[in-house]
Amino acid sequence: MTSISKGAAERRGHIRNLALRLCVVLALGLSIGAAAVPGAAQAQSYSFNAVKIEGNQRIEPATILSYAGIPRGTPISAGQMNDAYQRLVNSGLFEAVELSPQGGTLVIRVTEYPTINRINVEGNRRLKDDQVMEFIRSQPRKVYSPAVAEQDAAAIVDAYESLGRLAATVTPKIIRRSGNRVDLVFEVAEGKVVEVERLSFVGNRDYSDARLRRVLGTKQAGIFRQIIQKDTFVPERIAFDKQVLRDFYLSRGYIDFRTKSVTSEFSREKNAFFLTFHVEEGQSYKFGKITVVSEIPEADAKDFESQLKIRRGATYSPALVDNVISRIEALALKKGMSFVRVDPRVTRHDRDATLDIEFAIVRGERIFVERIDIEGNATTLDRVIRNQFRTVEGDPFNPREIREASERIRALGFFSSTDVQARQGTAPDQVVVDVNVEEQNTGSLSFGASFSQDSGAGVNISFSESNFLGRGQGLRFEVLTTSSSSSFNFNFTEPNLLGRDLVGGLGLSYRETENYNSNFSTRTGKFSPSLSFPISDNGRLSVRYTLGYAELFDVDNGDSDADGFNDGDIDQNGVIDPSETASGSSFILQQEEALGPAWTSSLGYGYTYDTRTGGLDPRGGILLRFGQDFSGLGGNSKFIKTSLQAAAERRVANEEVTLRATFEGGALYMLDGESRFTDRYLLTSQQMRGFEYAGIGPRDMAVSNQDALGGNYYFVARLEAEFPLGLPEEYGISGGAFFDVGSLWGLDNVNGGATGTDTVDDGFHVRSSVGLSVFWSTPIGPLRFNFSKALNKQDYDRVQSFDLSISTRF
Repeated sequence: MTSISKGAAERRGHIRNLALRLCVVLALGLSIGAAAVPGAAQAQSYSFNAVKIEGNQRIEPATILSYAGIPRGTPISAGQMNDAYQRLVNSGLFEAVELSPQGGTLVIRVTEYPTINRINVEGNRRLKDDQVMEFIRSQPRKVYSPAVAEQDAAAIVDAYESLGRLAATVTPKIIRRSGNRVDLVFEVAEGKVVEVERLSFVGNRDYSDARLRRVLGTKQAGIFRQIIQKDTFVPERIAFDKQVLRDFYLSRGYIDFRTKSVTSEFSREKNAFFLTFHVEEGQSYKFGKITVVSEIPEADAKDFESQLKIRRGATYSPALVDNVISRIEALALKKGMSFVRVDPRVTRHDRDATLDIEFAIVRGERIFVERIDIEGNATTLDRVIRNQFRTVEGDPFNPREIREASERIRALGFFSSTDVQARQGTAPDQVVVDVNVEEQNTGSLSFGASFSQDSGAGVNISFSESNFLGRGQGLRFEVLTTSSSSSFNFNFTEPNLLGRDLVGGLGLSYRETENYNSNFSTRTGKFSPSLSFPISDNGRLSVRYTLGYAELFDVDNGDSDADGFNDGDIDQNGVIDPSETASGSSFILQQEEALGPAWTSSLGYGYTYDTRTGGLDPRGGILLRFGQDFSGLGGNSKFIKTSLQAAAERRVANEEVTLRATFEGGALYMLDGESRFTDRYLLTSQQMRGFEYAGIGPRDMAVSNQDALGGNYYFVARLEAEFPLGLPEEYGISGGAFFDVGSLWGLDNVNGGATGTDTVDDGFHVRSSVGLSVFWSTPIGPLRFNFSKALNKQDYDRVQSFDLSISTRF
């Protein structure tokens, strides 16, 4: 007898029960299948002699019949009936549809969608109602459509995602009203801002994470995360960041750079992203041998060698190559050669990391510009956009010129998006250039507050418009008042005067000071039209006319004892009382006040060479300014005023440290008479750190006020370095150190205390100062704190150990 365990017996019991259940299911399935065999029942068909429509209020019966598409007196199948039902449902006109055959009559019962009575938005705080309404296509007094309402909700969600609120939800709901009307309500749950908590890089060797973060449009969350919006996560911004990152490396010679991937991780709290850019830098290349060859008979390569303005050994930059191509093509066009193209041919030398560039002059295709079509500019005039093209209808087509025109249109700042594409025209040798733009706001009205050590606290109102009346013109006026001064400025600019690259400007200003670090007040006003035009890639020349008015008043004459004489002045015998010489302002200022207002009528010019923003060296740039004004065309002031400024900037230590050097100076030469206070130079605390506004320069030593008299000559040299402090980057704080040296000297009249008495120190005394700076990038603008120490100074100089400049707009 075989023994079986209890477990084995249970397993066998389970198997028997499972087999029994399978048999029952199989038998039941076979019976159902037999009932469903074709031919078991005949396919149903219908034929209607009449159609009756019920429930429609606004929609005509003919419209309903056209959607149903059911013929009368013709047999139709059940499938055709279902198709008719689907067509009525998909029309979007009905909330409910029922098809009911009743003998030879088909009854179509419909329930129309209600009419929207009004639309409300609830729960929104970050976006105002009018902003949300811009994304809603549903309209009051129109038929309510659930599909359109869902699309509206999705558009609102997209708007919130652009603000970094990826958790936002929008639910459309309806509230029934009488008369088949509904109120459409969009319930918004904004959710929290999804920030970029950490922005890091993998694979970067030559540039630190901190340097690369400054390149990207996406920013890491900082201490001002509730104010700054660039730290919110916007997926669409990633593509832009990858492009600017590539441009950054290419401009520094890294021709093999690529972004392998960008990974984003959601935080556990689901309110932040961790972005990581995986990059491959490669190595930086320099220019090797630069040559030009010609493959067309009429072009001699030697004639174009002068355009090869690339220094061998310089860091490779696509911008340098593009500039050479543009110069060669422009010279060929000037020589009467059409359809000439320049093909840059690159030979790599990986061993020494150099690139040989051969600029080949070749024959291009004979293609002409048929027309330029512009769309999307509702406000901006067509001619403003056309002015950015160097090509007009009928000219030879040059793809490079079209790309450059696209960049110029984008640089205007009038459009949020710009797309310039070329397509074939009416013939194979014709091209149509399509320009599609999307306009953005170009004007602003600002109410603000300001503070500086020089002028104290103040308020200002300003209005600016960079695309005035859609003509591309600039308009700006500003009213500023502080505790010691008030001013008004108006400027108008026409960037394309007479349809050329000629900038016309008109400036009007008025300023009044009241005891502004002095014991007297001033009024000055200017009217100045100007013209400016380019004379090189980075150089511009301007000419100007200036009509000026200046007045010195409320000078402290020191007559405190009411003896009939100004203290410090001479009596009727030409004798001065020594006891009174120490009070009041300098006799020089009193004389200038007695002369009355000064009128100047002058012509001037200025030359500017600036490579800081548009230059080809991404690590730095230079600025040169030189100008002169010749006064004497009218008025009562005749002089020549000359100014010079030279500045250079360079980023070193893998661009972590920025070095700056600035030199500026000026000279006032009188053609007739003596200079006045309102014409002479004064130095601010930003020009010469470590000293107050008008803190250095000639002083009258025989009076107690010792007001600044200004000087006919000045020079200042400033050296500074800006560097990281090791603080978290999101704080936006960096440090700096500086050294300033300069002087202000020279007067035409040095007789201050009394006639014939030399009491003024107007000598050439060199002042210098050193200090430390703290730079803080805040939402209200960059702040700078200067802690200074004057090294060389005169006893009468007014020093300043701390300086803060702040300006905010709201």
